[in-house]
Amino acid sequence: MSQSYRVAILGATGAVGTELLALLHQRQFPISDLKLLASPRSAGTSLAYGDREITVEAVSEETLEGVDLVLASAGGSISKVWAPKAVAAGAIVIDNSSAFRMDPTVPLVVPEINPAAARQHQGIIANPNCTTILMGVALWPLHQVRPIQRVVVATYQSASGAGARAMAELKTQSQAILNGETPVPEILPYPLAFNLFPHNSPLNANGYCEEELKMVHETRKIFGVPDLRVTATCVRVPVLRAHSEAINVEFGEPFPVAEARELIAAAPGVQLLEDWSRNYFPMPLEASGQDDVLVGRIRQDISNANGLELWLSGDQIRKGAALNAVQIAELLVAQDLLGRSRSAVTTA
Repeated sequence: MSQSYRVAILGATGAVGTELLALLHQRQFPISDLKLLASPRSAGTSLAYGDREITVEAVSEETLEGVDLVLASAGGSISKVWAPKAVAAGAIVIDNSSAFRMDPTVPLVVPEINPAAARQHQGIIANPNCTTILMGVALWPLHQVRPIQRVVVATYQSASGAGARAMAELKTQSQAILNGETPVPEILPYPLAFNLFPHNSPLNANGYCEEELKMVHETRKIFGVPDLRVTATCVRVPVLRAHSEAINVEFGEPFPVAEARELIAAAPGVQLLEDWSRNYFPMPLEASGQDDVLVGRIRQDISNANGLELWLSGDQIRKGAALNAVQIAELLVAQDLLGRSRSAVTTA
């Protein structure tokens, strides 16, 4: 006998929602019933799941009834309304928004780093920010051997981080420029095609934007190091769906580059990609569609004997969002933590 579960995707029609749908099918997640939920505006449309079509329904207390697991990717304001209602109805919610990440009662989980934290949930588990996830899986194997003292990171973030409409806008703007026309931004504040600009999330009084502070606070929580020194500069770049990051890491003692390469090459969720003879290292074009975070150009920081430099690219929609959420759900199944609030469906 094996158990299967009643699953709902909230925000099913968005870029991450459709990726969640594909991943559940590809990874053969044990589903007895699947609901696709979105705003009333999207209700009535249909999405493919394997060889069948599923009609999208408007999210409501009725459509959440009887669900064991909700994978939410509809934005923070939506999650704040519906996640507690889903929990009250008996479901576990894995939320991809920033709504609950820094709530001390909500675990913030990257399965390659802190899988045990998933057991501490009270109905909601938070999925970290995309840039935090990508950086975390690359740095964690190093941190376990020699604790990290400080991280300085610059991100190069794709249009996918702002959703499917931003991706479409980048394509439209690119064509407009090639046609000699002036691109008109609608989703992002400035033209992204053939351009870049500091991340457009709200600025704080300290001069950091919210995206940068997410990397600071979320990394501390996931690593379990409340005073870890982290500073970030986040930038939007004209790439469709994979983020890249340039990371400087400082340790309390020298970290041999060869050892760092061996640790990263053996770590789960990452792939070492280096060809120094060709100056060939991770690129967002090659990271797109990949589950692993591509890591390379690992080198000694010539300004700091205790520092290393590295470069990574990772699919923002996949490991940076949907895949990490599905992996958390798989953790719950493996630990027999899913469907315990009601009897899970059993199949022979």
